Amino acid sequence: MAAKAGDNPDSLMALSTAFCLRNLRRTMCYLGDGNKLCLRSDVFLPSEICDKLVNTYMELVHSDSNFEPQDGFFQLFSDPRSTRLTRVQLREDLVRDRDLEAIGKQDLIELHLTYCNSLSARSLKTLASFRQTLVSLSLFGCSHIFYRKGGAPLACNEDDEEEEEQQRPASRQALDTDFSFQGFNRLRLLNLGGLPEEVDPEALLKPLPALTSLDLSGVQLPRAAFLAQWKERLASLVLYNVDLSEELVNTVVELGHLRHLDISRERTSKFKMTRKILTAIVQGLVNLVSLDISGHIMLDNCTVPHLEEVTGSKNEDQVLNAIEAYTEFRPELAHRAINQLFDIARIQHCSQLLRALQLVIAALKCHKYEKSVQVTGSAALFYLTNTEYRSDQSMRLRRQVIQVVLNGMEQYQEVTVQRNCCLTLCNFSIPEELEFQYGRVNLLLLKILEPARQDESIQRIAVHLCNALVCQVDNHHKEAVGKMGFVKTMLNLIQKKLQDRMCDQVMEFSWSALWNITDETPDNCQMFLNCRGMSLFLDCLKEFPDKQELHRNMLGLLGNVAEVRALRPQLLTPQFISVFSDLLDSKADGIEVSYNACGVLSHIVFDGPEAWGMEEPLRDTVMDKMMAAIQSWDVTSRRNINYRSFEPILRLLPQSIAPVSQHWATWALFNLVSVYPSKYCPLLVKEGGIVLLEKVLELQTSHEETKDMARYDLTY
Repeated sequence: MAAKAGDNPDSLMALSTAFCLRNLRRTMCYLGDGNKLCLRSDVFLPSEICDKLVNTYMELVHSDSNFEPQDGFFQLFSDPRSTRLTRVQLREDLVRDRDLEAIGKQDLIELHLTYCNSLSARSLKTLASFRQTLVSLSLFGCSHIFYRKGGAPLACNEDDEEEEEQQRPASRQALDTDFSFQGFNRLRLLNLGGLPEEVDPEALLKPLPALTSLDLSGVQLPRAAFLAQWKERLASLVLYNVDLSEELVNTVVELGHLRHLDISRERTSKFKMTRKILTAIVQGLVNLVSLDISGHIMLDNCTVPHLEEVTGSKNEDQVLNAIEAYTEFRPELAHRAINQLFDIARIQHCSQLLRALQLVIAALKCHKYEKSVQVTGSAALFYLTNTEYRSDQSMRLRRQVIQVVLNGMEQYQEVTVQRNCCLTLCNFSIPEELEFQYGRVNLLLLKILEPARQDESIQRIAVHLCNALVCQVDNHHKEAVGKMGFVKTMLNLIQKKLQDRMCDQVMEFSWSALWNITDETPDNCQMFLNCRGMSLFLDCLKEFPDKQELHRNMLGLLGNVAEVRALRPQLLTPQFISVFSDLLDSKADGIEVSYNACGVLSHIVFDGPEAWGMEEPLRDTVMDKMMAAIQSWDVTSRRNINYRSFEPILRLLPQSIAPVSQHWATWALFNLVSVYPSKYCPLLVKEGGIVLLEKVLELQTSHEETKDMARYDLTY
């Protein structure tokens, strides 16, 4: 048997790292003075473990909503005698100046900071402490790191600084002019993408003659000649979204050791790419392995035949290469490539499913705040997880998809993202595949359904998912979801549909969801009554007298309420009993509405004549009508119902207070075990039904028809 895509289990290292991070105080740490997180004195960790801890910590913070950031986490790595860091990747606003300062004594070899906009010039001072060891440095998108916060001195308290910054205009931020790369003698790879215009790249880079890789994406280069200082060493140069000029192109052509050149752009420019320019680049850079010129307006026939492995949109390989190449630093291009993948999965066939899914998942994790990536990524996931590809996907991979979809739902209330995410969830077996995130997914769906006027398609999908999630799950799941406001949310949807006089799928799914969530769950039944559920039941019955599916769902729900003895008195009013009695004559949905109405009444009359407490309608009259209805049903009817337990039916068997209730219960069992013997015969035996049916035969008050059905039940 072939392995499914993504079948390889997580390594022991990965599992152990995640466990330690989720349980710091139970493994590596203790709470010291002032509730400060401290590393245990007997813990000594090598760089392989420390690097993994820090980088996994960042991943969990950004991709797992259940993971809480730990204040003082980076302080755990402040002492190189007990912890060693060498390769660290930090991203986004979570990272503060004090976090970088905490690891300032470490001998870092690689430090990648991406979109760390909370860092100020204080962190430049910390960078200087790594100058003797640092080989690779990225400050991509860290636009504030060259400025002092609020014009304040570098040594001030960060908490005070942040408070001051909120009160001062951005213009008060002062450019730091003290930092220099002097002494960074081992630095070979440098990414300064997004460097502010006020910073002079030539002056900043002058002390770094040994660079072999340089990324100046989006940086203004008014004087390009300074790049020639690396003509004997530079192997990789990225000038993405840099305005090209004749001077710049001529300088680049001098860099004869270049193997990778990227002069692509996301937006158009005045510079036009001609065959002459392209030929000059290719012929001048004889060691070139990859060239990215995407985004340029091409004049005449600009082709380079021998450079075939370049990203693009020609085929699936190129599209996946593009997603992989552009995801981290160029979300706008990754978005376009994912859109191409979406078309491949939708119209053609994706032959590299595992790689495609992993790349889209990585892009969605990396850019959870980038709307364009979230829209195209969630749409691509819908097609990559549908029935056509499902058999090739492992449980582990599908769980990763679910996690990233839920992340998108949490971050974006935008209609398209929400719709795509909900549709993708519909590709999974519900509730089984979503059970590991059961509470989270229910909360997100209920949040979607909160607005008074939600997009109709999202509302329909979300209610469908809610209904599926509470069907065939344990009672403790239903109780937990009930406490989240599930019952009230469904009733609010029903109320809105009533106001619009519209009985659509949302209305029917909402009643179906209430039927499922109240099954053997008294607390949820109580919530239904407390939230004016019975009033809405009557209003729906009056407004939509011919909607069979609606009636079935409503009566099924009320059957659950009637099973709760403490709640039955609230159903025992002349109005409600008359309505239930009238519905005994219903032919809607076969026998289902009549059957459910009779079930409700069976539980009510089972409480005895002393509980009836009203003159009209008479209890005996209602029971006669119940018996007539039961006798009119075809016992071979196939049913649109699903029992997880017979307990509510079995409790009506050995009694003489209401023989008609006993008759209804016996008929129900007879119908179910004869029409669906393989499903319901084992359940009847398991729950002690045989003994109770034998008692029915012993009771003198049992009707002969009831005894006949009981005998048939026993023969099965």
